[in-house]
Amino acid sequence: MTIAVVFDSAGTLLRTYRVVKDIREETIRKDIETTTLTFHDADRILVLINVHSQEVMKADPCQLLSEFLIEHRIDFGISCGRRVITQEEVAGILYHENGACVGDLQDTIRDVWIRCSQIKPIMAINSGVILNLRTRSIEYTITAGGSPFPGAKETITRLHQMGVATFIASGDRGSKLERMGDFLGIPHDRIYGVATPTMKAEIVKELKQVYTTVLMVGDGINDLRAMREADIAILSEQQPGERIEALKTAADYTIKEVYEVISIIEGIIRSDQEKNVPI
Repeated sequence: MTIAVVFDSAGTLLRTYRVVKDIREETIRKDIETTTLTFHDADRILVLINVHSQEVMKADPCQLLSEFLIEHRIDFGISCGRRVITQEEVAGILYHENGACVGDLQDTIRDVWIRCSQIKPIMAINSGVILNLRTRSIEYTITAGGSPFPGAKETITRLHQMGVATFIASGDRGSKLERMGDFLGIPHDRIYGVATPTMKAEIVKELKQVYTTVLMVGDGINDLRAMREADIAILSEQQPGERIEALKTAADYTIKEVYEVISIIEGIIRSDQEKNVPI
């Protein structure tokens, strides 16, 4: 019997602190689930910006964010959304939008820096925006900082000792995920970054062709398709926040701590061994 576990990152392996700024209302919202905010409107797309936060903080806060992105040749990745959209369509909005300024992104970065200054080790600080395709505007700027949950590294180590293959499939940037993978002990070739909900489900589907049993561990609406595709779906509630009913329905197990994945897999192995014991 061969087993693979696919983990989401933010909220599943990482305790994540997220800050968004509403561009129209000029208000800051903290500890918000950005995927839920994105999926609330069918025309919203969550976009990750491949830029170092220090580079953003050095820029003129009054400069249009679109101009800054063009000037520094900064690319992006589509994280999630309810609509299928091409890179070209997103670029047509992101690089020509005239409502959001660099300062709007700086506000979220500054808040995350302050909040995460006491956290060690910080594995990821990612920034992005939520675009609205209908209004062709940036509705929110976003920054998130994260650190591995207590026991995450030990959980991955134990799974490897049990012969279980571990993977990460996440909407976060690949470079940040690789740093986390180095800390946790997950090889780079088993890490999938900027993975949309559809891509996550496809990753699980492909792994099912290789492994006897594939588990998906996630915590948000962007993990739902992959959880439904997996042989066994695990909903993590370690990160505080509301979960939609569809996630609870899709889950075969619900956990409060990441290390609980170990006992679930031990049960799977034990059950398989019992089935193969001669009567």
